[in-house]
Amino acid sequence: MSQVLYQAEITETPVLRFAGHNFEPLPSGALYWHAQETLLVADLHFEKMASFARRGQMLPPYDTAMTLSRLEGDLRRTGAKRMISLGDSFHRVDASSLLTNSDRMRIDTLTETVDCIWLSGNHDPAPHAIGGTCLTDLEVAGLTLTHEPSRGANGLICGHLHPAAHIHIQGRSTRRPCFVHDNRLLILPAYGASTGSINILSPAFVGLLNWPTVQVTMLGKDRTYPVSPNRLVRG
Repeated sequence: MSQVLYQAEITETPVLRFAGHNFEPLPSGALYWHAQETLLVADLHFEKMASFARRGQMLPPYDTAMTLSRLEGDLRRTGAKRMISLGDSFHRVDASSLLTNSDRMRIDTLTETVDCIWLSGNHDPAPHAIGGTCLTDLEVAGLTLTHEPSRGANGLICGHLHPAAHIHIQGRSTRRPCFVHDNRLLILPAYGASTGSINILSPAFVGLLNWPTVQVTMLGKDRTYPVSPNRLVRG
């Protein structure tokens, strides 16, 4: 592996404490694990727009480049030595073959610079043909990293559901992607530039989280913000 090119930049963000570990939630939707020098991301959905274009939906195919810029920035900001993608890195099984030469070169540089681990997701269940290591799930320091959440999990970090929080304060309403956890299950927001989000009060989250202990961290423009579950509204 080549010498690490990404140098850490000092920043101040809230600390997310989960299952005895401290993480730094970034406004991009990534989660930096200082103790492991690891950047966690979920649901990159590379080549989502290109996949739509192949089906005749003429949408601007720039989402992969935008997501890569975000990822490169976070690696540079944190100085991470390892990146773990928690599934749905690609929007479809054959999406790695749709990469432009420019985007492929950027991914090659990334995989040669840091240790990249790609976990399988429902959109990309099979190993792909880019650098790094492809796994179904991974255990690190007593925590399990995988794509989809499961009921009754303990120490599980995942993505898949694209969580968002909708809050209403003093007559103003804001809806943003978020991290959500109950100290047993931690769900990351979708990282990809073309991904949507699902309100954590929606049926998709029913039965997964122990609401009396739920903690929510919303993404802002330049930082993240802890939010009281009492402020959450539907929609």
